[in-house]
Amino acid sequence: MIICRGIPGSGKTTFARLLGRAICSADDFFTHGDEYIWSADKVSTAHDWCKRKCRRFMKKQIDRIIVCNTNTTEREMKPYMDLALQFGYKVFSIIVENRHGGVSIHNVPEETLEKMRNRFEVKL
Repeated sequence: MIICRGIPGSGKTTFARLLGRAICSADDFFTHGDEYIWSADKVSTAHDWCKRKCRRFMKKQIDRIIVCNTNTTEREMKPYMDLALQFGYKVFSIIVENRHGGVSIHNVPEETLEKMRNRFEVKL
């Protein structure tokens, strides 16, 4: 399992698509056709949906699963780490840096992006 981490606009989704097709992303919950309709009151539901999707891939023994969320803290990654342990997956964590000057297509306010940058945890 590969966990892609980064702030919105860093290119996580684009990178994940290069890695494989079994992609788990909470953003997909908010995507309807070509339209992205985010709702603060559904964030928890979206992440639960994403975790269930990951579990389904693992039950099918898909060999390369990509989790593509911001994953700024250990707490945010823990449910996926627990699933990997339960199903016997090795985990690789990849931080996608915004070296291309990407802008979030989800219109995340700069203040929110700054909070995410400040809480980003890295385990070396």
